[in-house]
Formats: sequence, C-alpha cells, structure tokens
Amino acid sequence: MKKLCYLLCLSLLTACSPQTSNKLLGGKPEQEAKNVILLIGDGMGLTQISAGLYSNNNKLYLEQFQQIGLHKSYSSDNLITDSAAGATAFACGQKTYNGAIAVNPDSVSLTTILEEAEARGMATGLVATSTIVHATPASFIAHVKSRSMYDEIAAQFLDTEIDYFVGGGKKFFDRRETDDRNIIAELEKKGYQMSNYFIEDLENISIDPNKNFGYLTSDADPITVSQGRDYLQTASEKGISFLKQKSDKGFFMMIEGSQIDWGGHANNSDYIVTEMIEFDRVIGQVLDFAKADGETLVIVTADHETGGYAINPGSEMGNIVPGFTSDYHTGTLIPVFAYGPGAELFSGIYENTAIYFKMKAALDLGQ
Repeated sequence: MKKLCYLLCLSLLTACSPQTSNKLLGGKPEQEAKNVILLIGDGMGLTQISAGLYSNNNKLYLEQFQQIGLHKSYSSDNLITDSAAGATAFACGQKTYNGAIAVNPDSVSLTTILEEAEARGMATGLVATSTIVHATPASFIAHVKSRSMYDEIAAQFLDTEIDYFVGGGKKFFDRRETDDRNIIAELEKKGYQMSNYFIEDLENISIDPNKNFGYLTSDADPITVSQGRDYLQTASEKGISFLKQKSDKGFFMMIEGSQIDWGGHANNSDYIVTEMIEFDRVIGQVLDFAKADGETLVIVTADHETGGYAINPGSEMGNIVPGFTSDYHTGTLIPVFAYGPGAELFSGIYENTAIYFKMKAALDLGQ
C-alpha cells in the first residue's frame, strides 16, 4: 500500500513538472485561430505600460484586452533572462541559457513555431525596430549557440521560406565580417523581392504578391522614434495585408517593439515612454484588423522587464518622475494580453514556455 501511494505521488509530481505542465497549459481553445500575431514589447514590464498610459492622456489600446495573464520569464541558467532565452521560450517552448538562439541548453537546435507554421503551409513574417538579426526576431528563424553570431543568423534566413521580414541590420547581409557573401543577392536569387532604406521608403514600395519580401530599414541599429524612426506601423500594416493574401492556410507574424528595452538599459524614461506609445499604436492597428477578421489571435507580451523602472512620488499625468534599480533586466512577472480565438488560454500564471504551447493549441499545430 505504501509503495502504491509513493508511485501515485511520484506520478502526480511528474505530471506537474514545469516541462509537462507547460504542455498541459496549452489547453484546447473554444475556437481555433487561423492566424496568430505575437507582439513583443522587449523590456516591457507593468511600469513601462503604466508610464506609457499616464503619458498618453491616460489611454492605451492595451486597455481593450479582456484576457490577461502573467508569465515567469527566468531562463534555464539564470533567474534574470535575456532576450535570446526569453524569445526562444516563446518560439520553441523550452527554457534555455541566456544568449541561446533557438537551441536547447546543450546547443541542439529546436524547431520554432515559425518553422512549424511554414511546414503547415502558412505564411510567416517578422518585424522589429532592432536589427532583424537581433535576439528576439532571430530566435524565431535561426539556430545558433550565441546571439552575437549576427552574420550566421543573417545567412540562416536562406534556410527558411519566411514570406515577409522588416528590420535593421543591412550590413550583416551585404558587408559581413566573417565572409564575402552578399545575402541580399542570394535572397534575390532565391526569388525574394528585397529593398532597403537607402533605395526607397517602405511606405512607397509596391510588394509583389508572387514573391517573398524583405526590407532592411538601417545599416546597423535603427534610430529611435524621437529621432524620426517611423516604419513600425507601416511595416506591420503592409505585412498583415501581404501575409493574409499569401496563404489560404493562415499566417504567423511576430512584431517586436525592440527599443522599449533600450530605453530601460539607458535608464531614460522619455525613451521608454515614446517607444511604448508607438508600440501601443501598432497594437491598436493589429486589434482593428483582428476585430474585422474574426480569425486572428493577438498576443501581446514581453520577454522581460528592463531597468527596474518605477514611477516615483511627485509624478503627475503627463509628467513621470522615474526611478531605476538597474541598467539591466529584472526578474519580475511579465503581463500577457490576448484577444481573439483561443484568447481564453492565456489567463492565469504560467511559464514563458507555455506561450508556445498555447499558440500551437490555438492554431491546432499538434503537440
């Protein structure tokens, strides 16, 4: 009898282990989604959201979400995650070490949800206000042991059939440090319509629906919103329209507001707020599409919080008195917002890896 009780307890503990429970937390949606748009505000904790709200006439499009949860952001080797491990958790459903891009703790490649969507015949896209080879977008499309391997990440775009991508980092494609390859030319030879900021503005481009599309917005890191960067809304709108037409099996798209994080690293409250408000405008744009479409699951979250950002006494509406505890990331729980088919799966508190399983469940991509 004692042995039976022991085995029963052991089986219950095993069933509730983090990796197993993540799969169970995928659940079964009330209605399956045809499309998923995942918006990641890099470094966006509750204070970043609050500061954006109080600096924007006490209004954000984020307030429209009814399904809200929290995720645990830690990585496999550190309570304080970095963007690479955080994005890998979303993309692949597994905790890994800080710096890893879609590989496990033993540096073995993991299949990403973008790759699974491609295998299903869905259209796929990535948009970021960082370089397109930066940690977050890279974790959905590349597999390298270190996030700093930018040349190799750029080359791995050739290993996929990603339909649409927009972000900075042109030099990693055509003026590389590790070899003399021109990845832009190789993508064009593969059939991509490629362009960049030096040739033409994104808003003026007519995208060929019969080709995949890539646009590089800067040579290295894109400038800030306050300096005049304005492509995120255009890139998101064009991408959604393009991907919807590209496949009758649906699409997966990741949109990153990358520089909310950079404002946190700089301990610059104004930088955080301007980037947060721009990101929220894109959220509003995506919500408008999802409401009209009826088949699109929208998820908004962050990989981690950056800066230990606080709104201190003396703050007023439109005038934040900030405080910071760090110029790096912190380990606080991170909010998750969801709208559309399968949104109910995202309520509660769960591991960051569960987001992958919940997206798979909503799209019926299997276990």
